[in-house]
Amino acid sequence: MQLRYVTPAGVEIGQPRDLADWRRRREGFLWLDLPACDDVAAAMLSDGFGFQPQSINACRQRSHLPIYHRYEDHWFVVVHRPLVGRAGHVHLLQLEQFIGTDALVTLHGPYNPDVDPREVGQDTEVLRGLLDSGRLLPKTPSELSHALVAGLSREYGDVLRGVASRVAELERHVMNDDLRHPEELLERMFLIRHELVTICTMAGHAYEIFERMAGLSDRPTFDDRLLMADLSDRFRRVRNIGDGERDFLTGVIDYYRTKTATKMTVAMERLAVLAAVTLPVTALASIYGMNVIVNESTHVPQLVIALAVMVIISSLLLRWTKRHGWW
Repeated sequence: MQLRYVTPAGVEIGQPRDLADWRRRREGFLWLDLPACDDVAAAMLSDGFGFQPQSINACRQRSHLPIYHRYEDHWFVVVHRPLVGRAGHVHLLQLEQFIGTDALVTLHGPYNPDVDPREVGQDTEVLRGLLDSGRLLPKTPSELSHALVAGLSREYGDVLRGVASRVAELERHVMNDDLRHPEELLERMFLIRHELVTICTMAGHAYEIFERMAGLSDRPTFDDRLLMADLSDRFRRVRNIGDGERDFLTGVIDYYRTKTATKMTVAMERLAVLAAVTLPVTALASIYGMNVIVNESTHVPQLVIALAVMVIISSLLLRWTKRHGWW
């Protein structure tokens, strides 16, 4: 549990025992960061802050979609931070926020057991560093929440840039590939595309949530909707850039598929030429084979004539296919 009190004069670092007293202060606002919503934290949110049971229960469950509730005196928002795991998989690290007029409460919801626990609280740890060093001094809980979510949007951009660099590398590979190991290349293509789809989907969901918050006019009683509009614009841009990168990757995949299909077509044409060239040989051999060459005697003139006919027909077929550009 991390406790901060932000005033125009600076930031105070508190202990859990300071929470009750700091809740009565009015010269600034409180920031409480909880690692998870266990029974103790749930009781604190309900009794100490008066938050709704529906929102508290949402903090205790994994959600793959962002959540937004509005009340008379606070907002409840669930967003996700992307964390790239094994190839093709992006973890959704859940971050809950209660944004009030005099307090910001953040929690880190359930996460995949494969995720390193040290990764879960990185977003709020970075924000605490900015506050404690004096590089950030927000005036309201909404400004602090804006700084936190803006940091998430930058992480979206960082992940997207990493994927884009791999897409560029993949394009160079496809251009120079000899198509001898298609399975490996196809797997790389579709794993990268899955990452892009995940990032674009997450950014699109976040955009919809903050776009909705920016458009509200009646509740809550405080109004920091310009900050929410800025966040919606950030996620909209991430989504649009990701969509463009996905379209580019689709073009690379289409080029690879066309290249593969063309190679298969050429191979089939060459196989057809070989079959056509050997067809007269097979036909004549089936007719003359048992009569021209026998155990007791061989009809040499007929054998020479048959072989000559085979060569002539095959040569004519090869010349005809060459004139048509088949090989």
